Amino acid sequence: MLGILNNDMANKSDLLKQPIQHIDIKQHNVVPLVDAMQHMAYSSRDLARAASIYEMMLRDTECGVILCLAGSLISAGLKQVFVDLLRHNMVDAIVSTGANIVDQDFFEALGFRHWIAGDEFKSGMQDGVLRELMIDRIYDTFIDEEELRHCDETTEKIANSLPTRPHSSREFIRAMGAYLADNGRTPAKGAGDSIVLAAYEKDVPIFCPAFSDCSAGFGLVAHQHARQGKPMLTLDSAKDFYELTQLKIANPTTGLLMMGGGVPKNFAQDIVVAADILGNEAPMHKYAIQITVADVRDGALSSSTLKEASSWGKVDTTYEQMVYSEATLALPLLAGYAYHKKAYTERKERRWARLLEPVNA
Repeated sequence: MLGILNNDMANKSDLLKQPIQHIDIKQHNVVPLVDAMQHMAYSSRDLARAASIYEMMLRDTECGVILCLAGSLISAGLKQVFVDLLRHNMVDAIVSTGANIVDQDFFEALGFRHWIAGDEFKSGMQDGVLRELMIDRIYDTFIDEEELRHCDETTEKIANSLPTRPHSSREFIRAMGAYLADNGRTPAKGAGDSIVLAAYEKDVPIFCPAFSDCSAGFGLVAHQHARQGKPMLTLDSAKDFYELTQLKIANPTTGLLMMGGGVPKNFAQDIVVAADILGNEAPMHKYAIQITVADVRDGALSSSTLKEASSWGKVDTTYEQMVYSEATLALPLLAGYAYHKKAYTERKERRWARLLEPVNA
């Protein structure tokens, strides 16, 4: 590949050849493996305990499960895992970074792909070549910048179609799901499945508290630039917070399944405190799992332990587990364990998005 890159005739087709394949937990019964890990040590035992807590979360029919996504997860091959969690009622709400939902999931729902990069790109020595070819790199994964611009333009088109008033990110992402359904980007029409589409069809709310920090942000900037001095759509992050807090008040027993940390982690944890401020004595999150590689010694939120969150009144410590592992390794095992144990079979659809519509009337 280095020979190709040093050749003046290098083009995108030389590099965008091998697509990322999303792992399918339905095809791999990991229950015996994870059960065996209970008798090991270190991260293996932590992962096994986390898998058992997630199974408990799902078997607790009173529990509403909130999935938090931070880090570049969809581009890395985890999209189908999250789609399966949605389709099997294993998740009731999602809090995510904008990139996972828009730049990666919605991007693929529009018909585009992420691509495997060669080892020589991990050092960054070839990034100048990629810039010339309009190929963006996410560690060892490629994305076509020209296709990403189409994603930006689509979010602008969606913004242009909506009422010119403040929206929560949930409302906007629901409109993205409607766009996919209305334009035939569905499995029934021959397209791939997606998180945005599955959440739209299952009435699972998706919140991106920092929504402008992704392709949607470019679309919204273009929308507002074209409407200077005129009514325009805006995003209301306080509305996001209020809506998710309303879900906690309506469903006091909750569990968190967190990939990474950052804004999604804090946003989801804080709704316990927000409910209290609104005069509702909502209990702490009963269950909590975090998969992370963040080092607790840096004092950042992403690395703060769930026990620390208990000091803030956010997370109960009876059923909590930190798993220090990279998500593409740990999540297929954890989610696959709960799936093949059929922990979801007694769960009913909550369709939480429907609870929030009266708030927006």
